[in-house]
Amino acid sequence: MAFNLSMYPVSYIAQYNPATNTWDESWYQADSITKDSLDAMSEAEQSKVYAKRNTFNLPLINYTTQYAMGCFEGMKAYPQKDGSLSLFRPDRNAARFNASMKGLYAPAFPQDRYLAASIEFLKRNRELGYIPSYDPNWEKDTFASASAVYMRPFMYSEGAIGVGISKAPYVIISATTVSSYFKGGNTKAVITNRIRATPNGTGWIKCAANYIPSALAKKEAEEQGYMEVIFLDAVKRKFVEEGSSCNIFFRLKNGRLVTPALGDTILPGITRESIIALARKEGITVEERAISIQEVTRSCVECFVTGTAAGITPIESITWKNREYVFNNRRPGELGSRLQSTLKGTQYGTIADTLSWTVRV
Repeated sequence: MAFNLSMYPVSYIAQYNPATNTWDESWYQADSITKDSLDAMSEAEQSKVYAKRNTFNLPLINYTTQYAMGCFEGMKAYPQKDGSLSLFRPDRNAARFNASMKGLYAPAFPQDRYLAASIEFLKRNRELGYIPSYDPNWEKDTFASASAVYMRPFMYSEGAIGVGISKAPYVIISATTVSSYFKGGNTKAVITNRIRATPNGTGWIKCAANYIPSALAKKEAEEQGYMEVIFLDAVKRKFVEEGSSCNIFFRLKNGRLVTPALGDTILPGITRESIIALARKEGITVEERAISIQEVTRSCVECFVTGTAAGITPIESITWKNREYVFNNRRPGELGSRLQSTLKGTQYGTIADTLSWTVRV
């Protein structure tokens, strides 16, 4: 399933009012069609429903559509055995979204409002049956094929033309049901010549513009038979930074786990932060530092990428300068598999949440 445009009927909309320094909130309900009724429709009828749900009657010509002046979040709500949902670390999404908007010099959306709106959003769509139910079969592959609610909070500019800064942005929350992010097959990665982010740029902001070079590089990699692409730094072209839309980790021969240190070219991933905490809780030494592609090729024995959509995905090899460097005989590494099991178990409620990361809805 992965991502699709089968959006839920109810969305949240807020707009900043500069005159009153407040956010005006509303709920956009495109229809009251239940999930069961929608499933009974023909494909053509469903397409019409989804088309209406993807239209918010907002200004088309603005800083976001013309100049990619916008930011967003990716967060999931996970079905639980008791019929409830679990939001995973939504406070961290709220904080990052707030920081992203500040980074774009837009009025920042309040973190408490972000959390309240997210919870109410799930409740309203659950009433119409749009929340997947827990399936015990998901446990067989450690939730690799499990479904979840993928929530997309995003900033959208007021009507505007000409390069400028948004002064009265909208914040919208929509969602769809998703499953596995990466397609089946190989998990090979390749170093790209493209540059994702530059010093003193916007690499640390989860903004729309950052994903253009990522999308282009990933398309090129897929055409060459790779699953993923890896970016090097913009200055020295030797230090590993990120994947196409995910952070990256390397387990070295000495047992240490290394991930690139945060800076203005690295996105502060919430899954990244969580994996560091889980690994350190196990007693594993985790280093957040610069790591060169040369060090990776010499010393790495296990590699994986992390993100909200991907969770933890193993990387079987990295190709650099036409040479392939294979990790762990192309098998998922023991550490990444164990951390993934703990992460997913916590998210889906089969493992006790000892770190108070989840919020039940």
